[in-house]
Amino acid sequence: MKITRLDTTIVNVPYRHQEVSSRLIRSGVSIVIVKLTADNGLVGWGESCNSANAAVFEAALETARPFLIGRDPWQGKAIARDFYKLAEWDEREPTGNYVFAGIDMALWDLCGKACGQPLYRLFGGALRRTVDYFYYLERGSPDAIAAQGRDGAARGYGVYYLKVGIDAAAETAMLEALRATVGREARIRVDANGAWSVNEAVKRLIAWDRDFGLDFCEDPVLLEPPANMRDVRQRVPVALSANVVMQRELDVLRLIRERCADYLCFSPYFVGTINRFMALSHVADLDGIKVCKHTNGELGIAAAAFQHVMLAVPNACEGNQQTASVMAGDILKQRLPIADGPAWGVIEAPGIGVEVDEDRIAEYHEAYRRDGQYLPYRLDPADRA
Repeated sequence: MKITRLDTTIVNVPYRHQEVSSRLIRSGVSIVIVKLTADNGLVGWGESCNSANAAVFEAALETARPFLIGRDPWQGKAIARDFYKLAEWDEREPTGNYVFAGIDMALWDLCGKACGQPLYRLFGGALRRTVDYFYYLERGSPDAIAAQGRDGAARGYGVYYLKVGIDAAAETAMLEALRATVGREARIRVDANGAWSVNEAVKRLIAWDRDFGLDFCEDPVLLEPPANMRDVRQRVPVALSANVVMQRELDVLRLIRERCADYLCFSPYFVGTINRFMALSHVADLDGIKVCKHTNGELGIAAAAFQHVMLAVPNACEGNQQTASVMAGDILKQRLPIADGPAWGVIEAPGIGVEVDEDRIAEYHEAYRRDGQYLPYRLDPADRA
């Protein structure tokens, strides 16, 4: 089996509501879809990650063409080596990782289809029968938060996730309404996206944990240097999750060695390949650190590919991240289980195990051509210094 063709398409898929955090405001995702065709007629699909400039990612994918055409998809590690070393993406590693992850996905999809096996079996088999995902709360009034809590409870969610670090008083009211609605057993997680200073984080987390009980806080402070996070971890009873700073393999390894977090919230996008992600997850497991699958706003291809991964890693936590439940559409012919609830079981179809709808890809590509990509920010001249 040899790769004969690489095709890329940028698509715009909207959210059902805006995603708001201390770092971004966006109304949907712009993803570069990767399609690899082999000489036996098989097709492998992937997604290169949502970014502030999807056209740059698509152009970067073109640099992979010489390392793909004519190559055996089973030689994924050699293809990755050549992409990083010969095209010098190892000197621009964060961008290279987010770009190559879509290629890596498509290579795995081809291999799984060629041998008639789902990916989790190629990863060594499933260590669990289901993976649990969180309820992604939309910021709003206490009444709106309570309504979401009731919806989540009715659908069986056990983990709720709220973006914070914007307005402490409003967030305190949201957390109060949520805890009153979902009860004491539900897990509540907050993500400050590094918005607080060390002292702010310590005071806020101690108070919120006392009043509402927190499962963990993601990125309470900037993780550069990691000593900031370690300082917070030593002073609060709340478990901490690290996320934003992990843009290379060495970043992940450094955070594991620094012992500044109880959870690592990342994905194969952060390190370029599924093999690297799984290796680092195993290293984290040896240090007693859990892995929470991160989402950058993925569509169904990436969500399914990473579902196989989380079935196979030893230290997957409950309440992994997803955006399927907040997407207004997708590029698949089937609906993902996590669009409607927290649990997703074993996928038995070969490869990634989902059926891509190329008509929808064309429709969402036209939306990109017409409207331009979804940006992760909104510029207000009044806010400029």
